[in-house]
Amino acid sequence: MNFKPAFLCIAVAAALAGAPALHAKPFKWSSASDIPTLDIHSQNNALGNGVHAAIYDSLVYYNSQTFKPEPQLAESWRQVTPTQVRFNLRQGVKFSDGTPFTADDVVFSIHRAMARTSNYQVYTQGIDKVVKVNDNTVDFMMKGPNPVLLNQLTELRMMSKAWAEKNKSAEPKDIRTKDETFAHRNAMGTGQYMVKEWQPDQRLVLVKNPNYWGKTDSNVTEIIYTPIKAEATRVAALLSGEVDFVLDPSPQDLARMRAHPNLKVIDGVENRTIFFGMDQHRDELPGSNIKGKNPLKDQRVRRALYQAIDSDALHRVTMRGLSQPTGTLVAPQVAGWTEAVHKRMPYDGEGAKKLLAEAGYPQGFEVDFACPNNRYINDEEICQAVTAMWSRIGVKAKLRTLPLVTYFPMIQRHEASIYMLGWGVPTFDALYSLQSLTRTVGTGGDGNYNVGRYSNQRMDYVVDRIKVETDLPVRNRLLTEGLQLSNDTVSHIPLHNQIIPWAMKKSVEVVHRADNRLDWRVVKVN
Repeated sequence: MNFKPAFLCIAVAAALAGAPALHAKPFKWSSASDIPTLDIHSQNNALGNGVHAAIYDSLVYYNSQTFKPEPQLAESWRQVTPTQVRFNLRQGVKFSDGTPFTADDVVFSIHRAMARTSNYQVYTQGIDKVVKVNDNTVDFMMKGPNPVLLNQLTELRMMSKAWAEKNKSAEPKDIRTKDETFAHRNAMGTGQYMVKEWQPDQRLVLVKNPNYWGKTDSNVTEIIYTPIKAEATRVAALLSGEVDFVLDPSPQDLARMRAHPNLKVIDGVENRTIFFGMDQHRDELPGSNIKGKNPLKDQRVRRALYQAIDSDALHRVTMRGLSQPTGTLVAPQVAGWTEAVHKRMPYDGEGAKKLLAEAGYPQGFEVDFACPNNRYINDEEICQAVTAMWSRIGVKAKLRTLPLVTYFPMIQRHEASIYMLGWGVPTFDALYSLQSLTRTVGTGGDGNYNVGRYSNQRMDYVVDRIKVETDLPVRNRLLTEGLQLSNDTVSHIPLHNQIIPWAMKKSVEVVHRADNRLDWRVVKVN
């Protein structure tokens, strides 16, 4: 089995090159939205995953310099057979309550991530079961060979079996409902930090875990996260010193922050693509003036919506250059990407009108359009600009914007006709995107974010073949075929890959990562 992750370009930000860390300090940071849950197997959300990594550990985790998976709770592993991988666990590790971490917790955690209510089944793809060999050893039994197993395991964190069962949290919280479990608002892991306080949408406070097993370069003893939706207020908090770091500074304020004597900005391309999905399942769209049929089922309509978008104007005006326009569902760092699939269809308003007329909608139509307003860079502004672009071809998009915590459960309930989504690829392998976004909705992570319910027999065949293909050149060709098929059938409307700036005090040292998360092991405040 060839565990071969993609390599990335990493930008290192050092406030004072070579300066030693001073005495331990708190780290205060902010972004537009709060984490959706503390449950590590509930909602697959990048911001939440990054915070979870401060509290919980996985068997392996990416090195922020090389982006190779390296040992964390697993010390070593080996392939016993093509479908059996043995992991030797790190001994002496304790949870923050002082209880030992054992093989029982690994078996429990992986099977919990495979549960019906889990949104993490895309990371358990290919795993049949996990078997305890002894207290310090587990075997992963695979449905077939899986060349990206290690990459998947970087996002599968370990929870205490005893703690979860004691607190009636053996299954993850279902994000589609308002029901809560103890693990939604509470956490107990083996990571560097413990939860001291979480007031959703107000404040999250983490403190050092006295039982932490590892060594870090960080001098941070307390992490204080404050979600601040308003861009101007976030920037003001950084300028005033109220916070040390902003994950998502507004593009219009970057020049001012770059010029500030006490601040610095570092940036890099994120492995996240922003796109629109469309309801291709219902026979009639709720709230549309077209009755008895669904215009979005017609590929000509989907292409018209695509070609009515002036991506250069979005890049130049709305994003102020902080985007990389694309025609596909993955960023260049992801296996399967090619220049050919990256190329966008041309912007063509008149051609879009002709396509609508050919499809039987010469006057356009009305359609529901939902977007988040605190998740992606300028998400609401993008949707407002696109609404205006679509209006020029007669499509009256009825835009509604929602905060992250209500937006994602809503689209998971299939309550949006056209929706915005940004998809990062933690495995750096296009199977993660194709399986989640374009595979017909099924089990084991198939279509888990295919909320428009696109379905194509050839796509299903390609995705299922990729899952078990071990010949890497053949596998890469299949990945590219799947991406091209998505383009050809307009399964989605790709917009751009995000370019992520981070703004911070000059006294802060971090490593910029393409997955847009902080590596808590190396954060310093000097």
